Amino acid sequence: MQVASSNAATLPNALRGVHHQTILRQLGLIPINRVAAAKASAKKPRRDAKEQRVEKTVFVESKELARTGRPSVRVDLYARAGSIGIGTLTADGELHFTPLPRVRTHRNPSKNGYRWYNDYRLPDHLGAGTVTVRLHNNDDDTARKFNRTENVRPIAPDDPGFAELFRRRNDAESINRALEDTLWLRRAHSLGRSRQLMNMIGYALMVNALAAARHRPPQAIAA
Repeated sequence: MQVASSNAATLPNALRGVHHQTILRQLGLIPINRVAAAKASAKKPRRDAKEQRVEKTVFVESKELARTGRPSVRVDLYARAGSIGIGTLTADGELHFTPLPRVRTHRNPSKNGYRWYNDYRLPDHLGAGTVTVRLHNNDDDTARKFNRTENVRPIAPDDPGFAELFRRRNDAESINRALEDTLWLRRAHSLGRSRQLMNMIGYALMVNALAAARHRPPQAIAA
């Protein structure tokens, strides 16, 4: 798996597509979080399927795939829980979703920031090549009222790299809570964006320095 040489940001699930669009296009970062479910599960585990979580599945786009020595084929790509896959209709009219493994995430600079894309591995019967899917919204999506960043994730929950990245959210939340505890009545220590940013950087340096010192192997003291 490859990811572009950029930073990833673990985010709360409350953020919507418009926030993801800003993070991708303007900040050039990869947002790491889940897609809101079509139906949330019960707070306590239930055996009844009606009370279990139902992931959101939406149509993304159609792609014309060229195949060596064979006619090209058109496939419909869907997103389920943020993952890209091929959707086909079964005999009873149900949608069968086949997830595609992510191969690479990459970004290209543009006049308005960054453009983001994922490459996915195709199954053998479709040539075993790759298909590229855009991750950010554009005018075509707006025209058909499709919120791509709301439904497609650069690194989806079923991706092998998701768990390692998303688990850092707990550390970030813990550090954020510790920072808030230093604020009297949760008020900033200084006035103005620049001064507050300097406070945040200083606090982060202090946390990192303490962590490095406490995890440093003990050294023998010369007599």
